[in-house]
Amino acid sequence: MTDGAENKVTLKVEGMTCGHCVGRVQKALDAAPGVISAKVDLDSGTAEISYGAETDIAKLAEIVTESGYPAQAA
Repeated sequence: MTDGAENKVTLKVEGMTCGHCVGRVQKALDAAPGVISAKVDLDSGTAEISYGAETDIAKLAEIVTESGYPAQAA
């Protein structure tokens, strides 16, 4: 549980071409410590993430990149 602080970020995710890609990124984010919610969108090539103090933008981008799709803050 967080200390009440909720942060939001939109990451630009490169290389997603299908629903499988979206599912892979979504699964990685859902399993990430500190992620409160995540919505990955194929059409816009983004991931909108709400997260707590346990993580930060750099770590979230690293998690998405490790799932096979380079990511950075939009």
